[in-house]
Amino acid sequence: MFRALAASVVVTLAAAGQAVAQGHGNGHRPAPPSRNSLSAPVVVSSAGGVTPFAWLDDATIVEPGNVSLAVSALRWDGSDVSEVDAPIVQMAIGLAERVHFAASVPHVTGSTDAAGPLAGIGTSFFSLKVGVIDDRAHGFKLSVSPTLELLGQGVAQSLGADVGRAQFGVPVSAEFDRGPIRLFGGAGYFSRGIWFTGGGAGVRATKRVFASGSFGRSWRRDDDPAVPLSDRSRNELTSGVAYALGPRVSVFGSIGGTVATLDENGAGTTLAGGVSFFLPAGRK
Repeated sequence: MFRALAASVVVTLAAAGQAVAQGHGNGHRPAPPSRNSLSAPVVVSSAGGVTPFAWLDDATIVEPGNVSLAVSALRWDGSDVSEVDAPIVQMAIGLAERVHFAASVPHVTGSTDAAGPLAGIGTSFFSLKVGVIDDRAHGFKLSVSPTLELLGQGVAQSLGADVGRAQFGVPVSAEFDRGPIRLFGGAGYFSRGIWFTGGGAGVRATKRVFASGSFGRSWRRDDDPAVPLSDRSRNELTSGVAYALGPRVSVFGSIGGTVATLDENGAGTTLAGGVSFFLPAGRK
């Protein structure tokens, strides 16, 4: 498994190297994440791994009273356009057995380019994650996360005045955890016509090091059958690693690269990193 994850890092790097050239020649300007409806927030898993611009998450629920907090930053580079999001604040609070509240709020650094990133608060997500199955004997978990999505101004402009800023989604996540190895996957739909799916694997390489690799795909519904699915989808390979500085603090980083994705759908490479904190219940 560890060799497979190491190979995924190599594949991701190769994809990242090709990503900038993917959309050349299609006649469209690249869309940075703050203007791209197919991009999602950074997701920091319970194990400390990070997946940039994907709704893909594991199925682990924060225990009642516990708090998970992550602060991160990322840089996305496309064809002639780049974007920096900092800080990105993600939080999860255990509310009850098998229920936690989660939020992800990014700050986008703007650009003087009219087609570049739009400064301000980017698309933010607020959800209730509910554990439907927690079979500890077999290491299987399943969760559903009703989500409120507040579109950033750039994404709202790209979708048109008839699309409201408040949207809703229902991501579903599954996880299989056996010792140092974790498999996870998910799928879901958002009311603005976006579907997504993906999966990945992680391994605890040492007591302090957790490595992961994943693939995520998002696509938009289109009423015009003449538009092929490949022209309205975003596909991304990601590899990440987290290092535990202590029982309550971890640092993490990742690299992601799109494959078979057009410029206007967010083709590019992403570097992300940050620090996560775990605050147990009863902490003074």
